[in-house]
Amino acid sequence: MVQALNAALRDSLRADPDVHVLGEDVGALGGVFRVTDGLAAEFGTQRCLDTPLAEAGILGTAVGMAMYGLRPVVEMQFDAFAYPAFEQLASHVAKMRNRTGGAVSLPVTIRVPYGGGIGGVEHHSDSSEAYYAHTPGLHVVTPATVTDSYGLLRAAIASDDPVVFLEPKRLYWSTEDGLSPAEVARAEVGPIGRAAVRRPGTSATLLTYGPALPVCLRAAEAAVAEGWDLAVVDLRSLVPFDDETVCAAVRATGRAIVVHEAAGFGGVGAEIAARVTERCFHHLAAPVLRVTGFDIPYPPPMLEHHYLPSVDRVLDAVARLQWEQ
Repeated sequence: MVQALNAALRDSLRADPDVHVLGEDVGALGGVFRVTDGLAAEFGTQRCLDTPLAEAGILGTAVGMAMYGLRPVVEMQFDAFAYPAFEQLASHVAKMRNRTGGAVSLPVTIRVPYGGGIGGVEHHSDSSEAYYAHTPGLHVVTPATVTDSYGLLRAAIASDDPVVFLEPKRLYWSTEDGLSPAEVARAEVGPIGRAAVRRPGTSATLLTYGPALPVCLRAAEAAVAEGWDLAVVDLRSLVPFDDETVCAAVRATGRAIVVHEAAGFGGVGAEIAARVTERCFHHLAAPVLRVTGFDIPYPPPMLEHHYLPSVDRVLDAVARLQWEQ
């Protein structure tokens, strides 16, 4: 996935001279996770530039760049590092097009490595997607596969709308067997705002995104032994939300479980459950359930395995669905 993201940035820089990459350590170091490796050497430090450790300043600079016609791609390095920049995001990035009656767009891509599973310490493992999804004016995208990482990042950078691009850290080293870099670049991903059915099924539908997708796929495989045939839908985009694909998958099974790492209360899963209930009520054989992180600050590395949704927790939720006719 790291290589796919790097290739997407490289190809975007080559294709459009207005694309610029900026953030902490993105230049000479190549990024903490090496996503920007080699970009400064190829395109120069004017187009791939290291910034001070000042997230509000980084995003504020990107606002000015975008207003003058550039396409900045900002890296926030870690999820919880982005909070100092949230005022810029909510007050300016998300509102500028509306505030100017459509005259000024801000084609800013904000890359945010997010989520747990890597043993990160405090401020290094948050799942903050609900803040962004709740802010009108932003697109919120989170890939879970190598091909999606490339295709969706290219689409985000090309978009005239601001995009918060959430990269699941624990999937950075994931692979897709049999695919060359060239094949990843040619893979058909589709536009932002379309979900993907990763596994068909007839018993119940797992709705998930980002780092929880592999967990749901493993749970679906394990569920076969219990006599359950679980469908798995990868949302890919939280905003815009693909009601059509999601509701079709839920209506086909009559049961749904939303799975994500972030805390449950007020999380994205609550919105998804509400949308599914409103649109699929007469097709549901059971209430929509959620498997999420707990309603606590993200725990320290030694305890995070208790916090993260697991195969067992997903299967426990499937068992809680109303199976009696």
